[in-house]
Amino acid sequence: MTDSEKNVLSDIDSLRSEIRDKSVRVIDVRRENDYKQDHIPDSVNLPLANLLSDDSPERVLKLVNSMGIDDETRVVVYDDTFGALASRVAWTLEYLGHSDVKLLETTYSNWKKLGLETDSKTPEIQNKEHSMNLRPEILATSDYLESAKQRDDVILIDNRERLNFLEQHIPGAISLPYRTLASNDKILRSKDDMCRLLGNRGISGDAEIITYCGSVGTLSGLAYYALKSAELPNTKLYVRSFKEWKNLKKPTAKQEDASYWDLSAE
Repeated sequence: MTDSEKNVLSDIDSLRSEIRDKSVRVIDVRRENDYKQDHIPDSVNLPLANLLSDDSPERVLKLVNSMGIDDETRVVVYDDTFGALASRVAWTLEYLGHSDVKLLETTYSNWKKLGLETDSKTPEIQNKEHSMNLRPEILATSDYLESAKQRDDVILIDNRERLNFLEQHIPGAISLPYRTLASNDKILRSKDDMCRLLGNRGISGDAEIITYCGSVGTLSGLAYYALKSAELPNTKLYVRSFKEWKNLKKPTAKQEDASYWDLSAE
């Protein structure tokens, strides 16, 4: 695994320097009105709702081209929602075959709180040509999950709120609430801290790990990058998540007799 694969976050100083060098494409996934008000300089706007309205590879490729991204472009994605929305966009670029994509280590609110540069101009972007090299190994479908979760070497992680998990979850899943992944002003804990958190949940080693959340793969997208940051690269996102699983009338489990710990954030 290369250093760039291990490091899923872009730190603030690196991004500022890359913006000055014009060596990066920054994607702001907030709503269009918020973006128009102010944003990180030279960033382009891709509201998550716009992506999710049709996230077929063909349409995503058109969006990527229109944002001036080719196979070699360094990409950093940010949001104002603890990294979950940005994660879903970054994962989609990875699925398309884009290798150089990172999450900004902090939220836009914190960027502003630090007094860093903002802008309200929409940059002029020239179309680029990106290739399509889909990476099915990072995607889990419901059919794949149904067979994979029977295997001993597969770990299934539920990233919803703990109470949602207790009420109903996919059988065999481990609860890892998305709120436990962050630290202070960073969207993810440090690598050592993340390894400790995951190790305490029995998530380590060579297992194949599949993450899911409530509906569209945002919270579990954040977990996907949390796992990568802990050097657990054999990770898939069940992108349609629990909503699809329930709609397909597949089996669910409920946790009876929750202990006090089960009801706490950790």
